[in-house]
Amino acid sequence: MPIRERVSEALKAAMKAREADRTATLRLINAAIKDREIAARGMGGDDETGGASVVGEADLLALLGKMVKQRQESIRAYEEGGRLELAEKEAAEIAVIEEFLPRKLTEDEVAAAVEAAIQETGAAGIRDMGRVIGALKARYTGQMDFGAVGPMVKARLG
Repeated sequence: MPIRERVSEALKAAMKAREADRTATLRLINAAIKDREIAARGMGGDDETGGASVVGEADLLALLGKMVKQRQESIRAYEEGGRLELAEKEAAEIAVIEEFLPRKLTEDEVAAAVEAAIQETGAAGIRDMGRVIGALKARYTGQMDFGAVGPMVKARLG
């Protein structure tokens, strides 16, 4: 089932169960998805579907990943500022958002995926790093932290 439908179903269930915090987080996700779709339409994303959803699953996974990162940064800031109750609220939002993301790969799986992408793209040097990262993003969006993968690819190619 597509992410958008899963979020809608989860929102309905949370509203029926009167889970206020979960409902609020799911509404945030829905709003972010709608914003992304409106932005895509505004950039000439209309097609023969009459302007229906032009945002793909990979884009939505990237959006959810970005939402998680934003909340992780907020948690760090709140903890440094001694606002633990706000940090806990952000952590709860992360838990809800991550329900819609695929399982994160382990370090060994990431290393194997990097190696496979290097072989697949025929990368020979640091100049080919963009191609390798592109192949990884196409296949593993939402499953690995590309901020950590970049240095790994660079070390392997360098």
